[in-house]
Amino acid sequence: MSAKEIVLNAVTALFVNFDPEAAKELLTEDYIQHNPAVPTGPAPIIGFLPQLKEMGLKAEIHRVIAEDDLVVLHVTYDNAQAFGAEKMVAFDIFRVEGDKVAEHWDNLQPYVAASETASGNSMVDGTTEITDLDKTAENKAMIEAFIADILMGGAPDKITDYVSTETYIQHNPGVDNGLEGLGAAIKAMAESGMQMTYAKTHFVIAEGNFVFTASEGALGDTPTAFYDLFRIEDGKIVEHWDVIAEIPAEMAHDNGKF
Repeated sequence: MSAKEIVLNAVTALFVNFDPEAAKELLTEDYIQHNPAVPTGPAPIIGFLPQLKEMGLKAEIHRVIAEDDLVVLHVTYDNAQAFGAEKMVAFDIFRVEGDKVAEHWDNLQPYVAASETASGNSMVDGTTEITDLDKTAENKAMIEAFIADILMGGAPDKITDYVSTETYIQHNPGVDNGLEGLGAAIKAMAESGMQMTYAKTHFVIAEGNFVFTASEGALGDTPTAFYDLFRIEDGKIVEHWDVIAEIPAEMAHDNGKF
């Protein structure tokens, strides 16, 4: 069974069927949790299932990206008040060990509909098809260079080396499409004292034309986790989704956000 299949089976057991027995068989005994609000181990998340079922939680998976033992899901959760809002968008990262899920990281943010975003795109719509599997390594290397040069400020003038000047579809709710929209948003954030700073990237997970990254840094003075998904076409970034969340000072475990 592939890592994708193992993770999808576990997520179905947890958040579709709310089946504690099935979930117990799909999580390792020493399951490591990085969600700041959930204690580590399989028992806390399994014990939470009756409450999630009662509140009518619904999970919709939009994208599944996998590399080796790591699987990324792009998900919306409805009736998700226990997660922070009625509807939340998330990136979930799972690490598979053998035939079970051994570790979980995530970022969640209240969902913004297309009618309320700067671009007219929702936070989850857009391309879903994985293509160009033969370019996985090349695309991953390009995004790693993009992080160093652009997100971490090594050579910001090189942005057109990475982002398409013809097509750049944006799903961050506060940023318009195109390089102009990105530039305007960055300027506005800097002027308001909410500059976005990337300090360290913990994950770069690639499959074909999609590359996912998970980084820590700051939004203004607030410690922040940035989860980004990029779609690449002909060697350039043409589409971007993200989920941004504060890194709390106190967590329900000692595992840290990353």
